[in-house]
Amino acid sequence: MITGELKSKIDSLWEIFWTGGLTNPLDVIEQMTYLMFIHDLDDTDNTRAKEASMLGLPYESIFAKEVKIGERVIDGTQLKWSTFHDFPAEKMYTTVQEWVFPFIKELHGDKESAYSKYMGDAIFKVPTPLMLDRIVTAMDGIYEQMAQLKTADTRGDVYEYLLSKISTAGVNGQFRTPRHIIRMMVDLMEPKADEIVCDPACGTSGFLVAVSDYLKENRKEEVFFDRQNQNHYMNHMFHGFDMDRTMLRIGAMNMMTHGVDNPFIEYRDSLSDQNPDKEKYSLILANPPFKGSLDYDSVSPDLLKVCKTKKTELLFLTLFLRMLKVGGRCACIVPDGVLFGSSKAHKAIRQELLENNRLEAVISMPSGVFKPYAGVSTAILIFTKTGHGGTDKVWFYDMKADGFSLDDKRSETKENDIPDIIERFHNLDKEDGRERTEQSFFVLKEEISDNDYDLSINKYKKTEYVPVEYPPTEEILAEIKGLEMEISKEIGEIERLLKESKIG
Repeated sequence: MITGELKSKIDSLWEIFWTGGLTNPLDVIEQMTYLMFIHDLDDTDNTRAKEASMLGLPYESIFAKEVKIGERVIDGTQLKWSTFHDFPAEKMYTTVQEWVFPFIKELHGDKESAYSKYMGDAIFKVPTPLMLDRIVTAMDGIYEQMAQLKTADTRGDVYEYLLSKISTAGVNGQFRTPRHIIRMMVDLMEPKADEIVCDPACGTSGFLVAVSDYLKENRKEEVFFDRQNQNHYMNHMFHGFDMDRTMLRIGAMNMMTHGVDNPFIEYRDSLSDQNPDKEKYSLILANPPFKGSLDYDSVSPDLLKVCKTKKTELLFLTLFLRMLKVGGRCACIVPDGVLFGSSKAHKAIRQELLENNRLEAVISMPSGVFKPYAGVSTAILIFTKTGHGGTDKVWFYDMKADGFSLDDKRSETKENDIPDIIERFHNLDKEDGRERTEQSFFVLKEEISDNDYDLSINKYKKTEYVPVEYPPTEEILAEIKGLEMEISKEIGEIERLLKESKIG
């Protein structure tokens, strides 16, 4: 979460845009995103050069050569944030508008790439040199503050805070999943070097970026020192769909900044016939929008065959099963209603997961996880597509804390179940025998099916009542009388002192 001085600096930057005439929140976010991307290109280029030097690998900076922009050929170093941010306002504005912006639009050589597709119609909208100068100065201050914080994904938190300023956030699903929840889900799934990963409602590509980061941290040699795996990582591993071009543009830039050259990020209504994908992916990670109901006409008919409903949360679960390969795995966030809803469609999708596939885990999350944008209670479902069953028992975990307070402030706290969840999930053989009064336990498939496939943890959790011993009534009355006598004695003493003071 963004708090304190960083929040104040972002608010000040927003105010510069607002007072300068850019009053559409999405326009502001887009322009901020372009400028953040330009700044990050410089940082990322420097980081990659250092990494290559340490590993003894060749590396050529994207700013190293002369660059042709239109009819002009210019020195590439002029396009670096660290160079032009010191220019006078007029020169900086001309440089960014006429050179830097065309440069980033043409940065990816493949015209069919996600980046080229969504940057093609990008427009630089900062109206004046003075305004750009103020923005660049303010952004330098923000990046200095971000560097001091040294948290895992402050840049992602900045996006979250910016998106919270859209009046429709939380209604159209344009608030991001908290980064620590995404990372927990990725850590639970432990992606491998040969995965084909998809988020059918990718937004700013948070899940895809987290998978990329996980592989860099945990499978670096396997991915980057094997030519075939590296090619797969750069060009074939990552897939994301969304229906908001702004989010797709941010997502494509986000992926490129994180070192993925050619993710497949596409404008697509995942629930419609626009999405033909079947048995294609080995891993799906998602927090799809739960915006209520759709018309049957807008939903792919093969999804309705499995689960005839208008509710998006149920349709997405059906979609995940269709899109996964046999043996493919999914970790997705669902609203609590999916776990216990009594409609025919609710029961049908739960039965499908339990009887025809392998449902592995239900992690119940507290309702404050998505505050301040939404207060809905949610859970994470983890399952493997088998097509022929395989569920013997399901692991339940009652998450009570995620490292942040569960109010609108979401301040950091010591209470955090996430490390315990990850540790226990990766050692499920040690979970046998745990009591239903504990935070995690197994429930046999037969018991769940006998309960209308109810997956809510409260259906199976047992509350332990500790008997409290009270003293006999006579003893309590005697104690009250004793206290009464003491009070009377004290009052008498106070009265005596008052009389003496009046006489004196």
